Amino acid sequence: MATSATTFDFANAGLVIRPVQPSHGAEIEGIDLSRPLTDDLRAAIRAAVLKYKVVFFRDQSLDDASQAAFAGNFGPLYTHPTTRHDAANKEVHAIAAKYDREYEKKLGRKLKAGDAYHTDTSWRLVPTWGAVLRDVNLPEVGGDTIWVDGNLAYETLSDDLKQRLEGKYVTHNFTDSLELSGHEYPIVSHKVVRTHRETGQKILWVNFQQQPQILGLELSESAELLNEVLRQYKRPDVQARFSWRPGTVAFWDNRAAVHYAVRNYGDFPRELHRILIADEPLWTDL
Repeated sequence: MATSATTFDFANAGLVIRPVQPSHGAEIEGIDLSRPLTDDLRAAIRAAVLKYKVVFFRDQSLDDASQAAFAGNFGPLYTHPTTRHDAANKEVHAIAAKYDREYEKKLGRKLKAGDAYHTDTSWRLVPTWGAVLRDVNLPEVGGDTIWVDGNLAYETLSDDLKQRLEGKYVTHNFTDSLELSGHEYPIVSHKVVRTHRETGQKILWVNFQQQPQILGLELSESAELLNEVLRQYKRPDVQARFSWRPGTVAFWDNRAAVHYAVRNYGDFPRELHRILIADEPLWTDL
C-alpha cells in the first residue's frame, strides 16, 4: 500500500524540506508553528511526517498552549497517566533527567543506560500515533536525540532473522510505572514486525524500556533475538541523530520510528515538553 506522502508536492505547499539523513529525518522551513494552519499546510506536514518519519522545525516560539494547539491539528491529544503537567495544559508531558532519577528511586532499580530505544505508549493496546516535542531548557553541549528508521532496521536484517521474527509477538510491560502513578493496565504484546497501516512498510518495533520478551520462545532464544533487534537499532546507517538548539520542535510518527535520548550532559537540568497524538479509536480510558 503506497502512501500519498511519497509523491506529495511540498514546494507547492510552501515548505522547504532539507533531509537530515538519506533514509529518514528532515528539517522543514517556511512555516511559523504558532500561527493557525491552513488545510494545505496541515496536509503537507502530515505527509512529511509519514515520508520522513521525523521532522524538525527551527526558530519557533511556542509555549505549552501553542504547542498543544499545533499538535491538535493532527488528532486528539492524549494525556499520559504518568504526565507531569500544569492544570491548564494537562496533555503536556515534562521530560527531564531529574524526573527519571526520581522514578528510579521509587522503582528501586536503574534504567538500563545505552539500550533505552523505545516508542511512546507502546504499552497500550492502541498506541498514540504521533508526538510533538519542543525544547524548554537545553545544555550548551550534548543532549541529542536519536531516531531509528524502523523500516530500514527491518529491511537490513538477514533473511534468516526476518523469518525468525515474522509473526512473533513481544511484550510491552509498563505496569510498574503505572502502579507508581496509581493506575492499572494489563501487559500487552504487539508484533515484533508490524505493518504500518498508512505506508504499508514493515517496521521493526520493540520497546527496550518496557522489559521486552518474545512470546512462545525459550527465554534464551528470546534474549538472543532481542539482542539482534537492539544491534539493528544501534547501526549508524539506520539512525538520524539530531542536535537541539533553542526554538526547536520535533514531530515524529511513533508507529514508524523508535528513539533514544542521549544523556551526556551531566547534572544539567535539561527539559523538553512532549505532546502525544492519537487518531485511532482508544480502547480504554488510559
